Amino acid sequence: MFSVRGVFGHLKEMRHYIALSVVVLLAGMVVGGSNQALDTFIQGQMSSLKQMANTIEASNNPTLFFILFIFFNNAIKSILVMYLGIFFGIVPIIFLAINGMMIGYLISKAYEQGGDVLFTLIVKGLLPHGILEIPAIIIACAYGLKFGRVMFQGVGSLVLRRPGWGQTFEAFIMRSIPAMLLIIIMLIVAAVIESTFTVWLLSK
Repeated sequence: MFSVRGVFGHLKEMRHYIALSVVVLLAGMVVGGSNQALDTFIQGQMSSLKQMANTIEASNNPTLFFILFIFFNNAIKSILVMYLGIFFGIVPIIFLAINGMMIGYLISKAYEQGGDVLFTLIVKGLLPHGILEIPAIIIACAYGLKFGRVMFQGVGSLVLRRPGWGQTFEAFIMRSIPAMLLIIIMLIVAAVIESTFTVWLLSK
């Protein structure tokens, strides 16, 4: 169950859910980058993050605290979104849409400023850690969507009185555990990169 080959083999089986997660994230980016009506909502989300960043910056060891904050923030949300998919996959969709809107909003604002701001945001601010962080979030949401389908199957089995759903549920939970560990590892590395290398790049 915990073999590397087994984990990546199951990710291959999850490709349709991963693709759907990517589509929802991209749709959120389009909405966030083009809908000015969402400006207040997204500004509120960004303001909360800025306040937390300022608090950490004033600490005795800001780099360490940034790593811990970024990791635990992303890890807790990713694990929650995997298993809150139990509510028929609604939570992962909302989570992807909101994150997509925030990314789209940032890209849109950077584009409006002109110059090399957009390049700096994407290449220096997002890409170094995002190459691990975004796939980790997408994988987590894909499992959340899969969990939603498992629950729909459970309702169908209950209504139609078909046996065997318990084994399907158990199999999903067992397969989600190695994926969760992979996500945690990816997010640890991403948090270290974001708190060190990304910060260094943006300072140049």
